Parts: sequence; C-alpha cells; structure tokens
Amino acid sequence: MQDLSHTMMPDARALRGGQPVLRLDRLTRVFKQAEREIRVLDEASAELWPGEAVALVGPSGAGKSTLLHITGLLETPNSGSVIVDGRDCSGFDDNARTAVRRTEMGFVYQFHQLLPEFSAVENVAMPLLIQGVSRTAATARAIELLGLMGLEGRLDHRPAQLSGGEQQRTAICRALAPQPKLLLADEPTGNLDPETSEHVFSGLLELVTTTGVAALIATHNFDLAKRMHRILRLDRGKLVEISRGAL
Repeated sequence: MQDLSHTMMPDARALRGGQPVLRLDRLTRVFKQAEREIRVLDEASAELWPGEAVALVGPSGAGKSTLLHITGLLETPNSGSVIVDGRDCSGFDDNARTAVRRTEMGFVYQFHQLLPEFSAVENVAMPLLIQGVSRTAATARAIELLGLMGLEGRLDHRPAQLSGGEQQRTAICRALAPQPKLLLADEPTGNLDPETSEHVFSGLLELVTTTGVAALIATHNFDLAKRMHRILRLDRGKLVEISRGAL
C-alpha cells in the first residue's frame, strides 16, 4: 500500500467533469427543545465530485452527524434537497431511500461494526452477497480491496484476531465493496491511536483515488482534514468551504 500519510490531496477542481455525485441544496433542520427552536442546519448547500475526499469539520454539537444522516437518507430535513447522482431524493419513500443507500452509498463509522463470526474477506463480501452477486465474484472483489489496504495476509482472520486499525481498514473495504458513488464517514479514525489513525487514513485516501468514489469525511483531526481535497466547515448551520490555512 502506497504511503500517503504525509501527502496533501491535489486541487479537486482538476477532477471535476460531468455532474456532481452529491448536491446538498439549502438543507434546513430544526429541532424543538421545550419552547426553543434549534436550527442545526440553515440552508446548508454543498457539492461533491467523483474522486474527491472532502473533510467536514466543526465543533462538537454543530450538527455534523445530523448532516451525514440527512445526506445518507437516514433522516429527513425540514426543507431542502439531497440530490444523488442527479436524482432528487427528497420525495422518495422508505423503500426508494433504502435502494439508494444500498446501491449508491457506503458508510464508515467510528466503530467498525464488523460481524464477529465472519472472517475479514467474508465481512467485505457480505454486502455483495446480499445484492445477489455470486460468491466467487464477491470474494474476488473483497480480496482485491483488502489487498489494496495492505491486508492480503489477514483475509481469513476474524475481527477479534485483527488490530483496531486492521478492523477499521476492513470496514472501509466493506463500505466500498458494492462500488458506491458516495462514501460517508463519521470520524473513521476517531477511535484509533495517532499512528494507527495515520495508516488507516492513508489507505482510505488511496481507495478514494483508486475507486473514484466521492467521500464526505467528518473529522475532528485537523491534520487529516488538511490533506483532503477540500474542507467544509459547519458554521452556525451553514456549510462554508474554508482554506487549509484557516484550520
């Protein structure tokens, strides 16, 4: 696996062409607390393009997880649109939203959530088997991704036999196995020590480049954020693109 731990991603403008994978259009989300209204998102808008990693930063409680849930069609905004690969998902019913998540999106969380009774290669192949892909093809795809993440020697190991970093790299491979166009990651290295975090993040960036997926990655680690293509800060409910020097 190529070491990208100290590489800053190139300007995302060089990658743009066609239409964005994701467009968030004036998203508003209001929560009621007693007699108060808390406007977590206030007409937040953004675009993500193929092959770019975009950092999502902001203080705790700013609404980053809410934004990711709405983007992943797990939560509904009060107003605004989530447009995935040119399709406005705002009016979709639960079945249609589930179909978009299954075919167009991959998710990575702070905790790996691997199935403990299955090996690394079986965990990665699982989403493909659920989609009806043959076991041979699903296993080949899993082996390919795990190899790209430097885990070719750990294919048959169960999660309990893997280190924390290996578990999270396996979870990233699982998210990318169905070849989604959009990857949503919520603090994917937040539960790891600094050295392991660097290694996992390097592998994630390499896979973004290799697969051409658009990745929105929420993180509190500003050093990692600075190495992505762009940085979006959730600032008083609005998404504002900032320079690396602003962190």
